[in-house]
Amino acid sequence: MCDTYTPAGDPIETNTRAIAEAQFAGMEDEEVWFGLEQEFTLFNLDEKTPLGWPKGGMPSRPQGPYYCSVGPENNFGRHVTESLYRACLYAGINISGTNGEVMPGQQEYQVGPCVGIDAGDQLMMSRYILQRVCEDFQVYCTLHPKPITEGDWNGAGMHTNVSTKKMREEGGLETIKNAIYKLGAKHQEHIAVYGTGNELRLTGKHETASINDFSFGVANRGASVRIGRDTEAEGKGYFEDRRPSSNADPYLVTGKIFDTIMEDIEVPEIAALNKEEA
Repeated sequence: MCDTYTPAGDPIETNTRAIAEAQFAGMEDEEVWFGLEQEFTLFNLDEKTPLGWPKGGMPSRPQGPYYCSVGPENNFGRHVTESLYRACLYAGINISGTNGEVMPGQQEYQVGPCVGIDAGDQLMMSRYILQRVCEDFQVYCTLHPKPITEGDWNGAGMHTNVSTKKMREEGGLETIKNAIYKLGAKHQEHIAVYGTGNELRLTGKHETASINDFSFGVANRGASVRIGRDTEAEGKGYFEDRRPSSNADPYLVTGKIFDTIMEDIEVPEIAALNKEEA
């Protein structure tokens, strides 16, 4: 479905899987794990009104109570995510959770951990399943990173969690930091493959870092890359690249991250961004 070639046997232009496959080739000993957080926004069939929104207007309450929420006044689209979850399990997708997101009508599911190229394969197939489920419920689903630009509303991303074998071993935190420094040195290269319309989302507001600057921090949702509190406490684990947009190509994202962090180069250290500075 995602791996397509010309009659001569060459990958077609849009075959980004072939690019990622080449980046992962021969590096199996690294045992790189990816966990992908796919956010999406559900609309009525007019493609203008998100689920839970009044037609031609906005919700009477600001964002906040909708995140990981319960209740008909807070969660709009649970029927879609729970049906998606069951369908993905049936299909053999490593789906690991779902939740209501910050903006009403916005939802998320997580795929992983997956090893190497399998992350892109599974996420691409899960997106197909998502569209089929939305077809059954007759709701419109968009992966646009900022479908609502007016008002104080979060965008949608595909936060990408990454861990190599060395990162999961004792002393792995230093390996994680070195990988983050390498990502910072190639910030704009990564932004170029992290999805379209991302400049509308990565503004430095709504739990994002500015698209123009690279930063990292511990438990900091306002940083480009986040290290979890558990990873810092244990001295090993994983990191989360928060820059990819919800419509990003998972093959390009995972392949680019792996290619960058595996480079044998010296890069300057980057000071961690305190939460208060974000």
